[in-house]
Amino acid sequence: MVAQKFTVDLNKPLVFQVGHLGESYQEWIHQPIVSKEGPRFFESDFWEFLTLTVWWAIPTIWLPVVCWCISMSVRMGHTFPQIALMVAFGIFVWTLVEYILHRFLFHIETKSYWGNTIHYLLHGCHHKHPMDGLRLVFPPAAAAILCILFWHLIKLFATPSTTPALFGGGLLGYVMYDCTHYYLHHGQPTNQVPKDLKKYHLNHHFRIQNKGYGITSSFWDRVFGTLPQTKAVEAAR
Repeated sequence: MVAQKFTVDLNKPLVFQVGHLGESYQEWIHQPIVSKEGPRFFESDFWEFLTLTVWWAIPTIWLPVVCWCISMSVRMGHTFPQIALMVAFGIFVWTLVEYILHRFLFHIETKSYWGNTIHYLLHGCHHKHPMDGLRLVFPPAAAAILCILFWHLIKLFATPSTTPALFGGGLLGYVMYDCTHYYLHHGQPTNQVPKDLKKYHLNHHFRIQNKGYGITSSFWDRVFGTLPQTKAVEAAR
């Protein structure tokens, strides 16, 4: 007896359907639906609301926290050059965290019911509906939980007076990342640098999903060998 292949009904809430795809889940999420109108996730209006975030909520909520953290290190006696160095280092470390999370967590391959379900909530939904403008940035409630974890992680390696500025720099890096990510999907850049970055990221969505994990830059893709080849190189091969 041959089991019938499960079919997702896009007119019904998706979250608790995608787990049934099993091994077909990875193929399914990499067949994007290009529409600015996203799908419904949950039957419950409350849980549905928690999955929706406007892009400007990110700087509105987190930039005051960044400023407060930096001011803590200032009040503890650090000079402006020291603060600038710590913030810059925090931003730099964030770019590595961004790469690691995207490559090894967001693109983990799953096939079990709950594995597929959790992955869809985490990142699969973004690849299936890449233009869903209300699910492009990370929900603040979930980000707050991660902030607590990162704060305590930094405390293990830094002093009490440098921890706030380092954390503030990392958080600023995150804000830059999420706003950049939204812009790459919905903005219309006119300058060459953002144009190239937009092309680079959309290439990750629509051509080579297992390369090009950097969002704010391609630096770590170059370092770790995950820079996608150009179409010209592929054609030459």
